[in-house]
Amino acid sequence: MNRDEIIMMVSEKLRLIRTEAGYTQDKMADIIGVSKKTLVQIEKGRVLAGWSTVVSICALFRETETVQFLFGNEPLEVLETVALNGIDLRKRKTLGGRVWWRGISQKNGYILQQNILSKHFRILDEQNYRIFSSFDEKLTKQRFKELAHNE
Repeated sequence: MNRDEIIMMVSEKLRLIRTEAGYTQDKMADIIGVSKKTLVQIEKGRVLAGWSTVVSICALFRETETVQFLFGNEPLEVLETVALNGIDLRKRKTLGGRVWWRGISQKNGYILQQNILSKHFRILDEQNYRIFSSFDEKLTKQRFKELAHNE
């Protein structure tokens, strides 16, 4: 998954996200910071939302079923992974991957997982803090190997 794919997915589902949240076009446009005309154009499939608009939508409506369906229970993690691909992250507490995650490997207190919806990878430490994530499987496995062998 990359920025263009995420932009396309969210743009295509914007009307559904808006109606699920119970907002009019006027109110939704105000909330996400676009004109009503732009919102209508996105909803009709004439234009795509910009990256910053998509980030706003996913952040503000991350609890909606539509956004959850697109990205699993952590849409902001997916966006952050795309934006910062391959960069070690500030540690962020997770629920440990009880839902939406498939365990791939575990060694020396580190856990390598893959999201079953977005297909991105992440590495957690023994307290379930996310310390790395990427869509690049090879890069993530290499980072996992480095972390697990340094313990």
